Amino acid sequence: MNDLPVSVVIVSRGRPQSLTRTLTGISQLQYWNFEVVVVADPDGIAAAETLPFASDLKLVPFDQPNISAARNLGLTHAAGEVIAFIDDDAVPEPMWLCHLIAPATRADVAAMGGYVRGRNGISFQWTSASLDETGRPQALALDGQQAAVMTPPKGRAIKTEGTNMAFRRDVLIELGGFDPAFHYFLDETDLNMRLARVGHATALVPLAEVHHGYAENRMRTASRVPTDLFDIGASWAVFHRKHVPEADRERLWQGLRLEQRHRLLRLMQSGHLEPRDIRRLMKRLDLGHADGLTRSLASPDLPKHALKPFLPFPSVARESIMILSRPARARQDRARAEAQVAAGRIVTLLILSPTAMFHQLGFDAQGFWVQKGGLFGKVNRNEPTIRILTRRKKRERETARVASQRGFGHERTK
Repeated sequence: MNDLPVSVVIVSRGRPQSLTRTLTGISQLQYWNFEVVVVADPDGIAAAETLPFASDLKLVPFDQPNISAARNLGLTHAAGEVIAFIDDDAVPEPMWLCHLIAPATRADVAAMGGYVRGRNGISFQWTSASLDETGRPQALALDGQQAAVMTPPKGRAIKTEGTNMAFRRDVLIELGGFDPAFHYFLDETDLNMRLARVGHATALVPLAEVHHGYAENRMRTASRVPTDLFDIGASWAVFHRKHVPEADRERLWQGLRLEQRHRLLRLMQSGHLEPRDIRRLMKRLDLGHADGLTRSLASPDLPKHALKPFLPFPSVARESIMILSRPARARQDRARAEAQVAAGRIVTLLILSPTAMFHQLGFDAQGFWVQKGGLFGKVNRNEPTIRILTRRKKRERETARVASQRGFGHERTK
């Protein structure tokens, strides 16, 4: 097993409840050599301090709407050889770090990115992609579940998603970390381009999974409807200044602006926006773009060594179990699940109804995974619409499906 010391950095602002859920998931990670750095606003710090393992967290106050500056601050406090990032509206699978960090045994790998499951907990929100010379993602097809190490051709990069990525600390310091000119959006894309420019390899790791919920923030609603496009416009302006020849910038910007307008019109047609919202959002987009054209692009001066020593999180080796339930017994079995979590286990509560309902999976705030759906219903969306199985067989299939991510049959050794 890889035993590199890892710092997990979480940036949080305006989402204290979501942050505690993320930290609860992180507390069950089956990797023995990591620390947790939380960069958060006052409400987030206060929420983290209520957790039973609060004294094992590095809590760093920060209350500015700039994710790049927040991540850089986390980096200055992070003492691991590898820095992993996850958002405060995401939860990692228990084996996340084991899979994500494994490619770092290769000296040429500087960055690692995992896969992201969306709100239903089954479908993938993000898998693998490269970036073209304009910063736009292009899908990559990876074979199987093995990590793929890639060094892109000149002008291109390998994409890592901000809520599931890791980098060697010394490489981040050498590159100046994240550019604070990106207050929100494209911050990791810019870093991916700079990594590729100096020839670093990136590993994409399918089994390193997190579940991402797209919680509400100052830029969007919980339904992903935009409430402000200022920083979207600003970030594209900054990105074009850094990575696109000047002669191509206006053409690319106008194309992106048209895409945003079409997106807003579709949201209006679906009833999520009104005509006046489109005018306001497009005005904010243009104002942001103008602001991005004037932002400083100076790289921050980051300290070579962490401000504080490595603070090992007291990771506990846990057995992973699945509790088979049905709707009529769900309340009692939730209590069973909580008791098993308190006993130190990783718990999945599988609630099967006698229907063909599609399955959904999520992480409960009490610290266990809940999967609900029909006995005859789809799990992976490419399965047959109806599959006749017994309850025991369904549990066996689901245990096998998540075994590598949730640690079924895994005995952790130090």
